[in-house]
Amino acid sequence: MKVYGDINSGNCLKVKWVCDRLALPYTWVAIDTLKHQTRTAEFLKLNSAGQVPTVEFDVGRTLAQSNAIIRYLARGSALIPSDAFEAAKMDEWLFWEQYSHEPYIAVCRFQMFYLGKQAADLDPDKVKRGYAALARMEHQLAVTPFLAGDAVSLADISLLAYTRVAHEGGFRLDGYAAVRRWIGETELYLGLPPER
Repeated sequence: MKVYGDINSGNCLKVKWVCDRLALPYTWVAIDTLKHQTRTAEFLKLNSAGQVPTVEFDVGRTLAQSNAIIRYLARGSALIPSDAFEAAKMDEWLFWEQYSHEPYIAVCRFQMFYLGKQAADLDPDKVKRGYAALARMEHQLAVTPFLAGDAVSLADISLLAYTRVAHEGGFRLDGYAAVRRWIGETELYLGLPPER
């Protein structure tokens, strides 16, 4: 299995973390998105959308979209709840992450960390929605240890990717004690060095 990814992308890191946690053998193929390496003819044959992560399996099949990839890779593992409703709650968070979290937290991070924007120059609506996403997570994590319940699931791995580096997008986590606890516990579970 080859994982085509940019190590600076949270969406790509999700796939790496799941592979590492589950001890799945893979080859990481580094792709620099800032150098437009997803737009080459060779890459577009793998993924016509020109996006990473993309996984190429031994049989020549490919799969894209980070949450679809991790959902496939983790099938049958403890990262997906065995109870159907609990698995659906995990999926609820996976869909929410791409629609209500990543477009704000990750985009603000990209603009500051990679494009050199100042926090004052960010779109105020994106900042507001980013904080709304953090508030929703805080509310849930004050009730349950992890997003979908008592154990780490793909929901936590998916949302950890950009939440742990939210400060690089100008988001302050001082008022989010449950989110900070969850970041530390999920990083520990995945064997990651603390991101501070």
